[in-house]
Amino acid sequence: MDWFSASDSGWLGRLVFQRGLAAVYLVAFAGAALQFRALIGERGMLPVPRFLERVPWRRAPTLFRLRYSDRFFAGCAWGGAAVAAGLLAGVDGLLPLWGATVLWLVPWALYLSIVNVGQVWYGFGWESLLLEVGFLAVFLGNDEVAPPVLVLFLLRWVLFRLEFGAGLIKLRGDVCWRRLTCLYFHHETQPMPGPLSRFFHRLPGPLHRVEAAANHVTQLVVPFLLFAPQPVASVAAALMIVTQLWLILSGNFAWLNWLTVVLAASVVELPAGLSPPRVPPEPSGPPLWYEVVVLVLCCAVAALSVRPVRNLLSRRQSMNRSYDSLHLVNTYGAFGTVGRVRQEIVVEGTADPEPGPEAEWRAYEFKGKPGDPARLPRQFAPYHLRLDWMMWFAALSPAYARSWFRPFVERLLAGDRDTLRLLRHCPFPDAPPLFVRARVFRYRYTTRSERRASGAWWERTYVREFLPPTRLR
Repeated sequence: MDWFSASDSGWLGRLVFQRGLAAVYLVAFAGAALQFRALIGERGMLPVPRFLERVPWRRAPTLFRLRYSDRFFAGCAWGGAAVAAGLLAGVDGLLPLWGATVLWLVPWALYLSIVNVGQVWYGFGWESLLLEVGFLAVFLGNDEVAPPVLVLFLLRWVLFRLEFGAGLIKLRGDVCWRRLTCLYFHHETQPMPGPLSRFFHRLPGPLHRVEAAANHVTQLVVPFLLFAPQPVASVAAALMIVTQLWLILSGNFAWLNWLTVVLAASVVELPAGLSPPRVPPEPSGPPLWYEVVVLVLCCAVAALSVRPVRNLLSRRQSMNRSYDSLHLVNTYGAFGTVGRVRQEIVVEGTADPEPGPEAEWRAYEFKGKPGDPARLPRQFAPYHLRLDWMMWFAALSPAYARSWFRPFVERLLAGDRDTLRLLRHCPFPDAPPLFVRARVFRYRYTTRSERRASGAWWERTYVREFLPPTRLR
């Protein structure tokens, strides 16, 4: 089947995509290994064994059904990181085609096992995106065969749903997107601002409207050009990459933007005269088993795409939803609603035996989320600070914190070392506090004059109590 294999220029797109995906896998596995004990470990806030007792296998297939221990979880996470590092170094190119296929299947299976027991800590759209894209990567082959046209098309299909779904959810959602005013607020109220977010927030209003309009074009018009002939498809992908780089500079969205860049890179083709040297495929072409497997994959994706497409066309469009427990074909979307006011939960402790007005309260500082008004937000993406993100959701509504916030406070009161490692600063280095409380503050960026006068990046105002002073029973 001559049509099965892509042209010479498709080799570069596959190479960049595979190495970029391996880098994202590496970050994801390292983050899981470094954070899991406090979040979902045996003594974590939402322990995996307790979760597996109440959730049937079909809803959460995972290797941890065989057995669970923190040591086994750490082995899976660090093992996935090691495989990802090998793929990043190009180990798959040293194996036969079947061996490369199996090797790419390993990180997908390991990360699926982690996501399916991760509970609220792994409920983000980029988890499903990594699994969907990672599954397609299993079938891309290595230097023994030319890139399969059908798999490259499926990658474009993912990119189309990712961008077009995000565009539709905005158009159907907050009225500020239709008025082109959402960027007046977004850079200040986004989940985890970065070091340049304040600069983006201070851009002139007309430029914010240009930002919003350009976003609509990139997400609602450009995705259709991904299926146009070259070089139009490459130009469309390049526009998406530029947009994603803008988002990378303006905030921290874990690996969502980076993985989108990697997906778009798979579309880009250089002119024939500029194509890099490559290892040619075997004269006989790809083996029959490989062609059959890819065709079966396409049929399966087509069948599983029905519900995501219905969701795209629905007036009640859902964001970031998986329709199967393997996360094979999902629906995506982001920021259908943009907050006008930023609220943050400040967690404090006291060693005083009476938590009254005279008590000395000292604040816990998180690594990424705003806390101390004098501290400049840091850049963490593509690394994902899961506790910091959930604290942002908790400030939106206590319902988001119902399952994990009190266990979090209990571990602060107990001085749990794994939990304290998730924080930037613990104000009680010698002994845990007797009481912990949480209060909600409104945060806003300081003006230039306020910044010069106080040296602070944020100005905050007390709003309400989130959790009254609490102690261990």
